[in-house]
Amino acid sequence: MPFVKIIKNKAYFKRYQVKYKRRREGKTDYRARKRLITQDKNKYNTPKYRLVVRFSNKYVTCAVHSSELVGDKCIATATSKELGRYGLKVGLKNFAAAYCTGLLVARRLLAKVGLDELYEGNTDPEGEVVKTEVGKKEYYVEELDDDKRPFKCILDVGIQTTTTGNRVFGALKGATDGGLDIPHNYKRFPGYDKESKEFDAEAMKDRIFGAHVSEYMEKLMDEDNAKYQQLFADYIKEGVEPDGMEDLYTSVHEAIREDPSPAEKEEFEVEDREAYKKTPKLTYEERKARVAAKKAEMEEDDEDDEDEEEEEEAEEAPKKADY
Repeated sequence: MPFVKIIKNKAYFKRYQVKYKRRREGKTDYRARKRLITQDKNKYNTPKYRLVVRFSNKYVTCAVHSSELVGDKCIATATSKELGRYGLKVGLKNFAAAYCTGLLVARRLLAKVGLDELYEGNTDPEGEVVKTEVGKKEYYVEELDDDKRPFKCILDVGIQTTTTGNRVFGALKGATDGGLDIPHNYKRFPGYDKESKEFDAEAMKDRIFGAHVSEYMEKLMDEDNAKYQQLFADYIKEGVEPDGMEDLYTSVHEAIREDPSPAEKEEFEVEDREAYKKTPKLTYEERKARVAAKKAEMEEDDEDDEDEEEEEEAEEAPKKADY
């Protein structure tokens, strides 16, 4: 193909169409979003729910959204920042924390819609993919209730790269173990070997209970204690040891199931202060008078400067005559 010079003249810019703002900022993949929110027409106004998983600099956020014409509607949300209530105060962005956050949002949502007792999920996570076949349909829950079907979502990863073992799938596994029906398989879970096409569920279980973190802690303790003290200072401060990692996450899972409700918002007392007084606008006459006053002041300053210069010249004149 020959080289063609792009001429960015007036006609080019007149016809240039900018992309959506969130595409320009690199925040939304609209090609994926279009397919995530499109609903079958024979389902009419039935919402299509998405499990939205996002990672910030310090925390994991999981939320269940449905799209409307005016924007997305949030049904339930949870962040790993809340895990401090359940006994987990460190490591709030790793795979195990993502699993806990997914479990929390699932139990919170099901309690909100009244399905928490019908679909308790997997109380003893082993890392396996759980699903039930009824007729030609597959439901990713242990047992299907005769009267009410499970709450179905689809995973929304945003612009995250879906590599094997990604933390996004930790949140997915937590949500499915919490009782949500989310279509998935084990091909992106930790422990899947692409060449042999085999899945090691034990590797997935180790990630859920933070075994990879405890192994690294033990390795640093033996090889470089100074680096261990530096990297795991918060763990040491909270008294978290490598041997007790599995027990810690087990207790967190149990605490989440006991009370998944969000914490009450704290009310802040605003101190009494004087009301802000907005300066009123000046009228036309007041503005004219203000300008005139400034001009008069400037003229007086100029006259004073001229008088001072004349006095200085008068004082210097006799001195020149003496020479």
